[in-house]
Amino acid sequence: MLWLALSTFFLGNSIAGSPAPVPEGERAGIIGGDNAPQGKWPWQVSLRVYTYHWASWVHICGGSLIHPRWVLTAAHCISRKEADPSAYRIHAGDVYLYGGRMLLNVSRVIVHPNYISAGLGADIALLQLSDSVEGTANVKPVRLSSAQLEVIPEDQCWVTGWGSIGMHEPLPPPYRLQQVAVQVVENGVCDQLYQNASEHHQLGKIIQDDMLCAGTEGRDSCYGDSGGPLVCKLKHCWYLVGVVSWGYGCGLRNIPGVYARVQTYQPWITRQIQSGP
Repeated sequence: MLWLALSTFFLGNSIAGSPAPVPEGERAGIIGGDNAPQGKWPWQVSLRVYTYHWASWVHICGGSLIHPRWVLTAAHCISRKEADPSAYRIHAGDVYLYGGRMLLNVSRVIVHPNYISAGLGADIALLQLSDSVEGTANVKPVRLSSAQLEVIPEDQCWVTGWGSIGMHEPLPPPYRLQQVAVQVVENGVCDQLYQNASEHHQLGKIIQDDMLCAGTEGRDSCYGDSGGPLVCKLKHCWYLVGVVSWGYGCGLRNIPGVYARVQTYQPWITRQIQSGP
């Protein structure tokens, strides 16, 4: 069984302008996408950690601004549940990954208590910003999908992120945000596709109820997009319905990407934000 949790360190040296190498056999970034217009996805952020090799803060995952002081990302993007907030920075408001914007400090990191690994679900984490981004140009929180909103394959959905645009084709400078329209796949159908792709058919249900699938051959998210947003246009508004989590390969035939289903965790997210300082 090919198990690919989408959590690799990605690219970037904001000083030299050259990308960090992607490990052999690992793909990074949006598959089949194109350049995102400035301001179209104002909730998209980049999660950074400091790398001494590059002497700079480098992108490891995507994320979504869901409140002027809160970012939602994948739990597997965080090194451990008791992570030090000062180990992370957030880049927001620019489609160019290393566009010179000042990085935002993180004051709290909250990993969902049920998280063990991406394949078992609960793959979400919250980061509280030290300061509000309210009023910042090209920065705006996205609405959370609620229990009343069900996404179906006919809905208009997009996934965004920074990364390679093909197996051996890294996203060239200036590292512009990529976007791709993807089709939601019903959980039962998705689970059967993953069962068919797995060597171990006795595993039981692979796609859990707190997961959501989207993507078709050549249109998918991949490694460097972990933690980033899957949004759908419902009732004339964009809603965050998924967080890039894991998958078997990227953009393969009959193997959609797997996302944490935001709807499942909306009450938990709301409680954390309301209880925050």
